[in-house]
Amino acid sequence: MCIFCKIVNGEIPAKIVYEDEHVLAFLDINPRNKGHTLVVPKKHYERFDEMPDEELCNFIKGVKKTVNILKKLGFDGYNIVNNNGKVAGQEVNHVHFHIIPRYEGDGEVVKFGEVKKIDLDEVLKEIKE
Repeated sequence: MCIFCKIVNGEIPAKIVYEDEHVLAFLDINPRNKGHTLVVPKKHYERFDEMPDEELCNFIKGVKKTVNILKKLGFDGYNIVNNNGKVAGQEVNHVHFHIIPRYEGDGEVVKFGEVKKIDLDEVLKEIKE
């Protein structure tokens, strides 16, 4: 059983921000900023695309409800981050979204890496085949 399933089942304590029948949102123990929260579906799915549509809709609604709760912190913006697969930076193999509140002058900026020269026509052709 993964660590997030243990948190959902109450086997590991967490600072719970929001909970409903579908999702659990709790403060990240390694926060990148004040209010950094993880939102997980209560059912175990390793990757975002594995979630059935109905579960996915309930999950996203839980993410939005969590953002609205976190607004009490007075942030100026926020990042929602989701990694799928080890190569993408996923450390726990249970779908989760990071909500990272951003404050003016906090010095933290989520940036993409180096721009790569890729033939977009070739990529589109490969997708469409």
